[in-house]
Amino acid sequence: MIISRTPLRISFAGGGTDLPAYYRSHDGGAVTSAAIDRYMHVLVSAKFDHTIRAAYSRTENVEHIDQLHHGLIREAMRATGVTGGIEVHTVADIPGEGTGLGSSSSLTVGLLQALYAYRGILKDPAELAEEACRIEIDRLGGTLGKQDQYIAAFGGVEYFEFHADETVRASPIPLSPSDREALGQHLSLFYTGTTRQAQGILQHQSARTSEVSPSLDRMKALAYEAREAIAHRRWKALGELLDEGWTLKRGLAQGITNSTIDAQYAAAKAAGAWGGKIAGAGGGGFLLLVHPPEATHKLEEALAPMTRTPVRISAEGSRILFVGR
Repeated sequence: MIISRTPLRISFAGGGTDLPAYYRSHDGGAVTSAAIDRYMHVLVSAKFDHTIRAAYSRTENVEHIDQLHHGLIREAMRATGVTGGIEVHTVADIPGEGTGLGSSSSLTVGLLQALYAYRGILKDPAELAEEACRIEIDRLGGTLGKQDQYIAAFGGVEYFEFHADETVRASPIPLSPSDREALGQHLSLFYTGTTRQAQGILQHQSARTSEVSPSLDRMKALAYEAREAIAHRRWKALGELLDEGWTLKRGLAQGITNSTIDAQYAAAKAAGAWGGKIAGAGGGGFLLLVHPPEATHKLEEALAPMTRTPVRISAEGSRILFVGR
């Protein structure tokens, strides 16, 4: 039996510039993001026969890999050469899709980590992230960027550069444990109560890349500025950068925001938040805020009945938690 643990993520700046439609034709993209202490767990165990059992929000029992409906499980098994006689179970700390925390990519990375380990193979973070991108983008035809797979594999707080030749440069932002704790104390996630499918939003955004390229160019620059703000522990400046980025992001595609989200964000700023954004593609999921720690209670009051989720940075990326017989 193998159990892997892979973190979810929050993105501070640069989201959208990791889409191929942008980074392939605009001298690359850049994103600053962080892994958080909410995880996707994958359990892989041998089965007594040659069939496959996959348990997630539903359960599949099939004779052959091609019969699996869950595309990520199917393609991760195919990529790792594990084609039968196996059980796969997935458990998420924050269940459900469309939350904006990169759960699908964390699942893909975690599946690869566990399935390779099941075969006695260890992969480094870059290899896991690259393979996860191939599965989600190339094999399954998804319209999405690369940041989620890379931060899930690497963990910590990272500045990623996405080059036109498909190479990715990962630059960790050095933070001590106390610095990571301080960053987390200046962050909050509030669940909007709605989820959305990112594909439609990202497809519209990707199609409008040329039209909105000035905004994306500035968002790429904000990723670098966010890296510098974090590296120098300038938390208020980080919030103000997110505020600028959110203003730009709202104009990238239809569905990124709505009147309810706009009202929630305005209430958060009135209660003391320096800035924030809807996590992920937009349209719902979690509202990420940067704020003074002393404003936490006021934010909870202002955004009730939305539920606050505290944020702690996860220093580790995807890893194997357990290996047993």
